[in-house]
Amino acid sequence: MATEIRVPTLGESVTEATIGKWFKKPGDAVKADEPLVELETDKVTVEVPAPAAGVLSEIIAKDGDTVGVGALLGAIAEGAAGAAAAAPKAEAPKAAPAPAAAPAPAPAAAPAKAASGANGPAVERLAAETGVSAANVAGSGKDGRVTKGDMLAAIASGAAAPAAAPAPVAVRAPSAPVDAAREERVKMTKLRQTIARRLKDAQNTAAMLTTFNDVDMSAVMGLRAQFKDSFEKKHGTKLGFMGFFTKAVIAALKDLPAVNAEIDGQDIVYKNYYNIGIAVGTEKGLVVPVVRDADELSVAGIEKAIAGFGRKARDGKLGIEDMQGGTFTITNGGIYGSLMSTPILNAPQSGILGMHRIEERPVVVKGQIVVRPMMYLALSYDHRIVDGREAVTFLVRVKETLEDPARLVLDL
Repeated sequence: MATEIRVPTLGESVTEATIGKWFKKPGDAVKADEPLVELETDKVTVEVPAPAAGVLSEIIAKDGDTVGVGALLGAIAEGAAGAAAAAPKAEAPKAAPAPAAAPAPAPAAAPAKAASGANGPAVERLAAETGVSAANVAGSGKDGRVTKGDMLAAIASGAAAPAAAPAPVAVRAPSAPVDAAREERVKMTKLRQTIARRLKDAQNTAAMLTTFNDVDMSAVMGLRAQFKDSFEKKHGTKLGFMGFFTKAVIAALKDLPAVNAEIDGQDIVYKNYYNIGIAVGTEKGLVVPVVRDADELSVAGIEKAIAGFGRKARDGKLGIEDMQGGTFTITNGGIYGSLMSTPILNAPQSGILGMHRIEERPVVVKGQIVVRPMMYLALSYDHRIVDGREAVTFLVRVKETLEDPARLVLDL
């Protein structure tokens, strides 16, 4: 009896992955929970463990293939007999596409159901994220409705893949021969293509807008300079700016709950918890680990959590569980020298705060021109759910808290 190897759940809003590499080849013995194959998503690299001990009898998804959640990767046969059974079993997946084509007539009836809005919000969300139209999926639910399981199966089988394909990349005009000889053309990795697609999807799906403000960092910098040594001695971690910003953001989110909400189909889901994503740069790209229940942590607890994520990111040990459940994101372009930017939403969240470099600038305080360390703040938000008044008020709340950190102590 063979045990199937399938793509596990990859995390929030992640529906597909790319096969990085197989650690075993057909005929190799495997132990239960031994890493078998590496999957790359737009967030992290995931190792899929062997679901059982035996012999790897077949590999269906090859290196470089794109697979959906639940897709069949291969199979493990029991004991040594699996090696001998590998060849005949390999015929099964080749025969499988024939029945997959059989449901083709079904889509003719499905469009009416999809157009009627009878499908649930989970189905609509999967359709929006993957480009797979529910109209092309045969429904198994009541009255022929398409269920979430139907959508996941269609994505995994690749039967509806043509619907996701029509986003052709514009072909550039050829360079002059003298320039072409000095160019280097490198094919985008599957991972980079996925990142590019998801960022563009966020722009296409949300009504994204950005509002700006600036903040005088004198008070926070003064506190940090005064207590950084004793803070590190007591808590074993450095006192940075992110702890203050996270606390200021949470205070503002409590006042403006729409910024901590998300749209799911025809519903608005208000999150009565505060899981703050902190963008971290890695060699493979930007990842966003999540500080869960950050409102229940002290500044020291937040700084420790962020430092831990930073170490895991550098070592390539961030897992899917580290990225799940975020309700709002903070990104700091200032560490790279950015003066101002318009960050892109981390879908399906409705808000992201961009921090930037601190720069001494002349400002007017009580009628006097003084030099202060100033930082531009940028809040990108989904205008479908967050009004301009709420966005501006949110940013003002953050500014007020950072300029007078005593508000955090007094819960003001």
